[in-house]
Amino acid sequence: MAKKTKSKPARPAAKKTAAKRRSTARQPAAAAPDSATLERIARALEGISAHLSGTSAPSAQATLAGAEAFVWHPEGRLTPVPKVSRVDLDLLQGIDRMRDTLIDNTLRFATGLPANNALLWGARGMGKSSLVKAAHAHVNARPDVAGTLKLIEIHREDIESLPALMTLLRASDDRFIVFCDDLSFDGNDASYKSLKAVLEGGIEGRPDNVILYATSNRRHLLAREMVENERSTAINPGEAVEEKVSLSDRFGLWLGFHKCSQDEFLAMVRGYCGHYGISIDDDALQREALEWSTTRGSRSGRVAWQFVQDLAGRLKVRLGGK
Repeated sequence: MAKKTKSKPARPAAKKTAAKRRSTARQPAAAAPDSATLERIARALEGISAHLSGTSAPSAQATLAGAEAFVWHPEGRLTPVPKVSRVDLDLLQGIDRMRDTLIDNTLRFATGLPANNALLWGARGMGKSSLVKAAHAHVNARPDVAGTLKLIEIHREDIESLPALMTLLRASDDRFIVFCDDLSFDGNDASYKSLKAVLEGGIEGRPDNVILYATSNRRHLLAREMVENERSTAINPGEAVEEKVSLSDRFGLWLGFHKCSQDEFLAMVRGYCGHYGISIDDDALQREALEWSTTRGSRSGRVAWQFVQDLAGRLKVRLGGK
C-alpha cells in the first residue's frame, strides 16, 4: 500500500510576498499632475536656472543705465560703483604728455572716432591707474559725451571671462572702457590668450563700443622668467617667445611712466597742499618732503600723496573726505 505524501507548509516569505502583491493591487493609481502644477514647476525651474546662470542680459542692460562705473564679476554680474575712488586730473603732476595723449584717445573713442587700446606701463606709484580714472571722469563730463562713457573694472584673475563681458556689452548703446589694473602673467598662466583673442585675432574681436585700458609694471606683461624659460626649453624658442611677448603689441597705444625727478616730486607735494588748503612754510615743506622720500627710498606720486596724508594729519587738516 502506497504511503500518503504529506504536504509541506508554505514558506513565511512566500506568504509575505503574496500579501504584498494583494495590498499593492488594492492601492489606487497615482493621479497625474494637472496643468497648474506643471506650470508652477516650470516657473520654479526657470527661476533656479536664472539664479545659477547669473544676471540675464536684459537686467544687466538696465543696470548699465544706473551708474557710470562698474565692477565685473566672472559669473556674469556687473556691480555699480556709486563713487569712484579717483583724484582730480589737475593733481597728476609730471605726466603731462601721457595725460594729454590718453585724454585725446579717450575723447576720440567716446565720440565715435577710431581709437586704440592703451597699455600704461612703467614705474610703480606714478599715477597710471589714477590717470585712467581721471581721464574717464574728464571726458565723461563733456557736453558732447554727456555721461555715455562707462568705466568697467575687470580683475586680473577674471581675464578668462572677458569674452563673456564683451558679449554683454556688445548689445548696449553706451560706450565702455574696460579697465584692468596691474595686469601681468606669471608661471604657466595661459589666461593671457583670452585677452589676445579679444584685442585682436578672435572671430568676433572687440566690439566697436568697447576699448581696453590696462596698467602694468611690465612692458610685455609677462615675467622675464617666462620668456627666458621659453628660450631654454622650447623646440623653436624664437616662435615661443614671440607668441608670448606679442600680447603687448596688440595694444595700439603704449604710454611709459618713469621715475620722477626731485623737482617733479616737490611739484606733486605742492599741488596736493594747494588743492587741500594745507598751509606750511615752503622751505619746511620741501625739507620734510625730501626727508620722507629718502626714508621710503623712492619718489613717486604715491609717495607724495602718502606724505601729504601724514602732513595733513599732523596739522589737523581734513582732506575733503578723500
